[in-house]
Amino acid sequence: MLRQVIHRGLQSIFYKLGLFVSRHPVFFLTVPAVLTIIFGFSLLNRFQPDTDLESLVAPSHSLAKIERSLASSLFSLDQSKSQLYSDLHTPGRYGRVILLSKPGGNILHQADVILQIHRAVLEMKVNYKGYNYTFSHLCVLRNQDKKCVLDDIISVLEDLRQAALSNKTTARVQVSYPNTKLKDGRRSFIGHQLGGVTEVPNSKDQRVKSARAIQITYYLQTYGSVTQDLIGEKWESEFCKLMHKMQLDHQDLQLYSLASFSLWKDFHKTSLLARGKILVSLMLILLTATLSSSMKDCLRSKPFLGLLGVLTICISSVTAAGIFFITDGKYNSTLLGIPFFAMGHGTKGVFELLSGWRRTRENLPFKDRVADAYSDVMVSYTMTSSLYFIAFGMGASPFTNIEAVKVFCQNMCVSILLNYFYIFSFFGSCLVFAGQLEQNRYHSIFCCKIPSAEYLDRKPVWFQTMMNDGHHHTSHHETNPYQHHFIQHFLREHYNEWITNIYVKPFVVILYLIYASFSFMGCLQINDGANIINLLASESPSVSYALIQQKYFSNYSPVIGFYIYEPLEYWNGTVQEDLRTLIQGFNTVSWIEQYYQYLRVGNITAANKSDFISILQNSFLKKPEFQHFKNDIIFSKAGDENNIIASRLYLVARTSENTQREAVQLLEKLRPLSLIQSIKFIVFNPTFVFMDHYGLSVTMPVLISGFGILLVLILTFFLVIHPLGNFWLILSVTSIELGVLGLMTLWNVDMDCISILCLIYTLNFAIDHCAPLLYTFVLATEHTRTQCIKNSLQEHGTAISQNVTSFLIGLVPLLFVPSNLTFTLFKCLLLAGSCTLLHCFVILPVFLTFFPPSKKHHKKKKRAKRKEREEIECIEIQENPDHVTAV
Repeated sequence: MLRQVIHRGLQSIFYKLGLFVSRHPVFFLTVPAVLTIIFGFSLLNRFQPDTDLESLVAPSHSLAKIERSLASSLFSLDQSKSQLYSDLHTPGRYGRVILLSKPGGNILHQADVILQIHRAVLEMKVNYKGYNYTFSHLCVLRNQDKKCVLDDIISVLEDLRQAALSNKTTARVQVSYPNTKLKDGRRSFIGHQLGGVTEVPNSKDQRVKSARAIQITYYLQTYGSVTQDLIGEKWESEFCKLMHKMQLDHQDLQLYSLASFSLWKDFHKTSLLARGKILVSLMLILLTATLSSSMKDCLRSKPFLGLLGVLTICISSVTAAGIFFITDGKYNSTLLGIPFFAMGHGTKGVFELLSGWRRTRENLPFKDRVADAYSDVMVSYTMTSSLYFIAFGMGASPFTNIEAVKVFCQNMCVSILLNYFYIFSFFGSCLVFAGQLEQNRYHSIFCCKIPSAEYLDRKPVWFQTMMNDGHHHTSHHETNPYQHHFIQHFLREHYNEWITNIYVKPFVVILYLIYASFSFMGCLQINDGANIINLLASESPSVSYALIQQKYFSNYSPVIGFYIYEPLEYWNGTVQEDLRTLIQGFNTVSWIEQYYQYLRVGNITAANKSDFISILQNSFLKKPEFQHFKNDIIFSKAGDENNIIASRLYLVARTSENTQREAVQLLEKLRPLSLIQSIKFIVFNPTFVFMDHYGLSVTMPVLISGFGILLVLILTFFLVIHPLGNFWLILSVTSIELGVLGLMTLWNVDMDCISILCLIYTLNFAIDHCAPLLYTFVLATEHTRTQCIKNSLQEHGTAISQNVTSFLIGLVPLLFVPSNLTFTLFKCLLLAGSCTLLHCFVILPVFLTFFPPSKKHHKKKKRAKRKEREEIECIEIQENPDHVTAV
C-alpha cells in the first residue's frame, strides 16, 4: 500500500509541475537561456588549464609522498636528481635527449658528433629581461667543486674522443656495462645512459662491444621562485627547438627530446586535437536526434523537438562549465568525457518525454497532455538522475584518492543537476509550444496551417506527401496515429515477434553464455594503468620518447634511493650481514660497499666505532674517486665524538620492458622489510609517487559508487512499486558492468582514471535504460510474460533505441582523434552503449519470459472479475423478470 501511495504521490507532483510549466512556458524558456548566457561569458573569461600533472593523476594520499618528504628532509632531492633517475617522472626542470644511431651502427663511434651537440646545449643562451642565461647559470651544482652536474656518459665520450684524436683504437678505452670505471677512478652506473648494448662475448668485466643509443639529461636548479621557473621554462623550450635543429643537421642520428613541460603539454594537446571532432560529434547527434524524431505525419512529427532536446543538453553543459570555472576550477583533458556523459543521460530524458507525449490521448488539451507526459516520465527520470548524482557524488567524496577523478565527478554532479532542471524547464517549454502547434494543426516543419483532407485530395502527390497529417491511417487502421513512427512500427510489427519466438530463445541463451565467458575471462586479466602515456596524445614527442626509452633503456629499473634514517652500527658484523641481505640481487651504487672493499684491499681493521668513522672521514672520503660519497652521509658531532645519523645508497634492479610494473613490485617487496628488519630505512624514487597503490586508488571510486547504488536499490526495495523491479535491475546492471569491464580489458584498456570514470558512468547508463523497461514489465497485467515484454518494448523501445543510437553515432569522431585518452574513452563508452543495447533488446526480452514475476495471478484476477460480473448480471435478471418478459 505504501508503495502505491508514494508512486501516485510522485505522479501527482509531476503532473502539477507539468501543468505549471505548460501555463508559464515563456518563463521556463527564458530563465535557462539567461543562465547560460551569464555563465557562458564566465567560461570564456575564466578559462584556465591545470598544469600540475602530478596533483591530477598521482594518488593524492600515498606513503610515497610521505617518504619523499622524509627523504628530502635528510638529503636535498634537487641535488639528488641525477642519481635518482626516473623515466618520465623526473621532478623539477630538466632537458633530456636520446641519440639513436642507425640500425647496425655503434653510437660510441660517433662520440665527436654527440659532444658537438652537447657543447651546443651548454652554449645555448636564453634572454630574459635583457640578460642572457646559459646552462651554467641554471644548472644543478655539485657540492664538492660547484660545477654543473652532468651525466657520467659525457666523461666516457670525452675519453673515446681523446683516444680517437691520439690515433688509438676505441677498444683501448674500456667501457663496461652497467658499471664502468671513469678516468678519475670513480665507478659509475651508466645503465640508464647507454642503451641497446651488445657486450663482448665471454668478457668478465662486461665490456661493451657496441651500443645503439645514448641518453643525456641536463638538470636545472629549482629554487621555487617565479623568475627562476620562467627562465627554466624558456630554456626548456629553446632546448627542444635546438634538438629539432640538430636533427636536421645530423641525419645519421635520430634525436628524441623531452622536457619537464612536455608531459603536461602533450596531455593538454588532446583537448586541442579533439575540439573539431567534438563539434562533428555534436552535428551527428543533432542529425540523428532530428531524423529519429521525425514521422511521415507532418502534424505529429517532431524533428525540431529532437533538435532542441540535444541543444538543451548543450546549453546545460555550457552552464555547468561556467559554474565550474567561476568556482576556480581548472580545466584538464579528462573533462573531455563530460559532454558525452551528459549527452547520454540528458537525451534519454528528452526521448522519454517525447515517447510520453505520444502515449497521451490526442483529444486532450495540449497543457493536459504535457502534464500527463510529465506524470508518466519524470518519476522514472528523477530516480535515474538521483542515482547518477549519488554515483558521481560518491566519486567526488574524500574517499577518492585521484584528483582528476574527483574533479570530474564534481563537475558531473553539477551537469546532472542542470540537465534535470533544463529538461523539465527549457525542453518542457519547447514541448508546450510544439503541442500547441499540433493542437492548432500547424505543420511541424513549416509552421503553416495544414489544409483539410478535401483540399489535399485536389493537389498533386508531392504536395499531399508534404502535407499528409495521417488522417487516412487514423480513420481506417489505427486508433493511435503515433504508432506509425518508423521505430515503433518496426518493433511492433517485426522485432517483438522475432525476439520472443521460441526458436530464437536458445540462440540468445548461447549468446549470453559466450558474452559472460568473455567477460569473466577479461575480468581475470585486469591491469592497472599507472603508465602516464595512456593519457597523452598518441602522436606527441612524449609518447615517441617513452617508446624509444622503453625499447633501449628498460634493462634496469629506476634508481631506488635506500635511506637509512637512524644511527646504525655500520662496523658491526651482524649489521653488515643484514645490509648485504637487504641489497642482495640489486646493482648498487653504495658508499658502504666501496668502503668495505677499501678496508679489505688496504687490509685495514675498523672493528669499533671510532676507528670506523675516523678512517671513513680522514682517509676514504679524502680520496678523489670517493669524494662524491660525502653527499650520501650525514655526520653529527657530540663533543669529541662523531656519529653517522643517516646515510643513503642507491639500488637498481634488472628489469624487462615492463619496467613500471616491476618497479611497483620492487616497492611492494622492499616496504614490508623496513617494518620487520632491525635496520630502519625507507625507499624512494619520484616514479613511486605516481605508482604507489595506484590500482587501489583508481578502482576505489567505482567500488564506492557501485556500493552506493546497490545500497540505494536494496533500501528502496519496499518503497518502489514492485520489489522484483529492483532485483532485476541489480542483476542487469551487474551483468552490463562486468561485461564492459571484461571486454575492455580484452581490448587492451588498462584501469586508469578515464576507464574508471567510464565504469562509473556505465552503472548509471545501464540503470537509465533498463529501469523503465523492467518496471513496465513487472507492473504489466497481461496474461503472459511474452505479451508483457512486448508491451514494455513497444512503450520504451523507441526512446532506448533513439538514445543509444545517437550516443554511439556521436562517439565515432573520437576514433579519429590521435590521442590515447580519447581512444580509451571511445572504447569504454562504445562497450557501455553496446552492452546496454544488447541487454535491453536481446537478453532481457528473452530471460524475462523464463523467470519471475509470474503473470498467472493477473489472469486469475481477470477470470474472477469476469465471473463476478456474470453473477451480477444473473442476479439483476432474477430480480427483474418483467425485463426478461419484455425482451
